[in-house]
Amino acid sequence: MSKSLKYSKWIESPDEHEDRPGQSLATRSHEVIRQWAEGRQAVPATVEGTEHDDRPGVLRLNFPGYGGRDLKEVGWEEWFGTFDQRGLVFIFQEHKSDGAMSNFFRLDNPEREDG
Repeated sequence: MSKSLKYSKWIESPDEHEDRPGQSLATRSHEVIRQWAEGRQAVPATVEGTEHDDRPGVLRLNFPGYGGRDLKEVGWEEWFGTFDQRGLVFIFQEHKSDGAMSNFFRLDNPEREDG
């Protein structure tokens, strides 16, 4: 298990939130992930050129105004299908430690040996 995941607060529903700004949170809940992303106008995407046999490659979220030229937008169903198939965990922040909205997230695979 990665240090990020080990020290994150686990979130099961959109009704649960950080205890303090800057706290790392973790979830596998599609509803939590989608609500967090949509609150930041981010859309599901993959990195172009990383696909495998018509399956999405590296998963990302595309935030408006942050580049994304190498990203290919995909639907939530396809994104979550890949997310679940790979056994990933969404690690994120709601707010930075100064209280500003945070776009920080990463995808973690807790089964990875170097995690």
